[in-house]
Amino acid sequence: MRGPHNLLRLIRTGATLERTGAMGLIMDAMDAPPLVRGTMRFLAWPFQWLGYRGDPNMPPALRALTALGPAYIKFGQVFSTRPDIVGDDLANELRILQDKLPPFPVTVAKESVERELGRPVDQMFLEFSEPVAAASIAQVHKARLKDTGEEVAVKVLRPRIEKAFRKDIDAFYFAARMIEFLSPASRRLRPTEVIAHFEGVVLGELDLRLESSSASEFRANTADDPGFELPEIKWDLSSRRVMTMGWAAGIPLGDNAALDAAGHDRVVLGERVLQLFLNHALRDGFFHGDMHQGNLKVAPNGDIIAFDFGIMGHIDEYTRKVYAEILYGFIRRDYQRVAEVHFEAGYVPADRDVTEFARALRAVGEPIFGMDASKMSMGGILSYLFEVTERFGMETRTELILLQRTMVVVEGVARSLNPQINIWQVARPVVENYIRKNVGPRAALRDISRTLAVLSRYGPRLPQIVESALVRQSQPPHPPPRPSRLVYAAWVIAGFAAGAATVIATLELL
Repeated sequence: MRGPHNLLRLIRTGATLERTGAMGLIMDAMDAPPLVRGTMRFLAWPFQWLGYRGDPNMPPALRALTALGPAYIKFGQVFSTRPDIVGDDLANELRILQDKLPPFPVTVAKESVERELGRPVDQMFLEFSEPVAAASIAQVHKARLKDTGEEVAVKVLRPRIEKAFRKDIDAFYFAARMIEFLSPASRRLRPTEVIAHFEGVVLGELDLRLESSSASEFRANTADDPGFELPEIKWDLSSRRVMTMGWAAGIPLGDNAALDAAGHDRVVLGERVLQLFLNHALRDGFFHGDMHQGNLKVAPNGDIIAFDFGIMGHIDEYTRKVYAEILYGFIRRDYQRVAEVHFEAGYVPADRDVTEFARALRAVGEPIFGMDASKMSMGGILSYLFEVTERFGMETRTELILLQRTMVVVEGVARSLNPQINIWQVARPVVENYIRKNVGPRAALRDISRTLAVLSRYGPRLPQIVESALVRQSQPPHPPPRPSRLVYAAWVIAGFAAGAATVIATLELL
């Protein structure tokens, strides 16, 4: 329930942020308005003693989030993909946030599996190991199927994790609404939308059927990709709280010494991981959103194996075409065409000057192309591009932020395998192939045929649809109801009273 009872949790959160030194850092990163900044620090400072100490060897933000528990760790991980909200420096720091937590007993995991799948573990598995990995939401066990002897990975949600996350998400919503009430200027940061985005990501990870579905779709899309493998989902052994898939046997992609000892060519692997990601993003519009070394292995035959599909990125077909043209324009250093594509797509308002915009894009691209090949970065150019387009009035698009962040991660993986890799040279054939197939006369004819097919289905209804649209257009818009500030004020006062009473009661017990 999103009510004043969440205030005590927020007091402890603020106290922990203040005690660890993270409060000012986060306020600066999010460019919080002065009233919000002052109120948060004023409320948190007297209660520092209620905050958790955390690990003093960690940077302040990581120290605070790790001390506050699973929901806050996941919060940090999710927003490491949103530098548009938390800033580049804090996003980079949050990217290394680890959610390795103590595992829960294997007996509890087996009970959960039996309850979810409706059969005793011994009837399904010949072996069921102790946890091999434990994170904030779930842990993984290695098992062997009884009927085939195949090795599998069984992912099991933590007990009562849904309730724990719901409680913290409710507190996050309460905080967001307090911030919006205290400072209308803070609404430009869209605090409630930020929490809604986080909630959507987390609720998706708390239902393992959705992750199973993502893995299955990803596997179908990439079935014909040479040198790439994905474990198969075992649907008959998966449910909302349990996911079973084939075991990914191989060498971690980050272990260069082991890769060399096994005879794998790291130059080839570096090029392949980059081209695979670009193919998935451009060709399919569905890509692995967390493609770091910890989620990649190399099979004995040299194939790259990916796993952990909790964060996946989606890009619609139109956006893929636009950004393929933009990337191709940068590769050719045709900044005028890059600028025109932005205007044609409606990304930049039509009242802006296209020539001035092209000149700003040149200032983005030329310094990068002047770098040594080993320092060129597609992720970097996308990041700079977003900064320029924002100045020219383009709104932030979440899916493109995830694309840019993942591009940076994949480039880092590729460079760890081959520090001298030329990112643009490796990417060029993938982008050119996509442009050749999807932008041009042949692609235009294909799009027209699809449009005609849709119109033929809706043909009999078109007059009615047009008439209804015209009627709606002619009617004056109804302004949305505005919530009463008195209601918010009463809610906040009640929250402070409840929180103060709880703190006093706590003091009396000490």
